[in-house]
Formats: sequence, structure tokens, C-alpha cells
Amino acid sequence: MVLLLLIALVFGGFAAVSSAMSAGQPAGSQPADAGTAAASQPTDSAPPSPEASGDPSATSSATAGEGCEQNLVTVTAATDQQVYAAGEKPLLSLKVTNNNKVPCEVNIGTSQMEYMITSGSDRIFSSMDCQAASTDLMKTIAPGKSETANFLWQRNRTVQGCEAVEAKPGTGGAYYVFTARLANKTSPKAVFQLN
Repeated sequence: MVLLLLIALVFGGFAAVSSAMSAGQPAGSQPADAGTAAASQPTDSAPPSPEASGDPSATSSATAGEGCEQNLVTVTAATDQQVYAAGEKPLLSLKVTNNNKVPCEVNIGTSQMEYMITSGSDRIFSSMDCQAASTDLMKTIAPGKSETANFLWQRNRTVQGCEAVEAKPGTGGAYYVFTARLANKTSPKAVFQLN
């Protein structure tokens, strides 16, 4: 009787250890997959630091999902019209496109974006000059997809520090250049006219 009990305990102990080892093995092989899933999910807070993620490739960009190359995330600028009649307000669009083959996590908050209008060497307007508050907005952009943020320009001038400016942008067919910026990425120029 004692012998049978001893055999049962030994067998039971082996089964428990074997189960623990087999359960631990897949767990050890899953961090990469778990990291990928976590990296592809949007978050309202700042992304984890490279040290926290344990992924050496994360040092290349703090705003990218695993395998996302930031040079393949592009920013473009556009206006809803090329020529505006007197009183018409241009709708400025900042478009972020993920040209990677994997999802990319990008901060598309107001803390990162700027709508800039110039005319020759004259700096006419920047959305950051009078911005009362800025926020971060982490967004996961699927491969080949885009996110667009629009801004309605009031046809006004601004200066850094948001001091009052009496001068107005010129009209009568004057040309203006709109560029959009997201963090350190600046779009190609979009040209339009004001009448």
C-alpha cells in the first residue's frame, strides 16, 4: 500500500514537472509574437522605451510598430481648391501614409503637426503660433493606408508668440505655398491662389 502511494507520488510529481516545462517552453518562444501584437495596438500614452520593449530595432523609432520603417511613412499636403475667391477659406489637409508592409504606430497628435503657409520668403501663417494646447494621439496605420487631418485657414497672418498682426495676406491672385509637417517629416509644397 505504501509502495503504491510512493509510486503514485513520484509519477504525479513527474507529470507536474513535465507539464510545467512544456507550458514554459511555448511561453519562452512567444515574446516576439506578443511584442508584435502589443506594438500594433494604438495607445493613448507614449510608446514604451526601447529598453522596456527589449527589441534592439525599436531604437530606430519610438513611434513605429515592430518592423515599421519610418522612412516609408510619408506626409503630404493638399488644399481643397487651387484658386479661392474673395472670402473663401482654404481647407488645408495633412495626410500621413504608411507605405510599409506592416502596421505602423504614429503620433498624429497636434503636438506633432504644423500647417505652414508662406509666400516667397514671407512667413504668413503657422498653426503652432497661437495653439493654446497640444496633445499626443497614437494611431496604428495599416499597410498602404492613410490618416488625414484637416485645418480651415482663416486667411489670417500669425507670428511666433501669437502677437496681434494687423496685416492681412495679399489677394488679387497672389500665390501661396502650404507645407505640412508631422514631427520631423515635412511634405512637398502645395501651391494655391487667393483672389
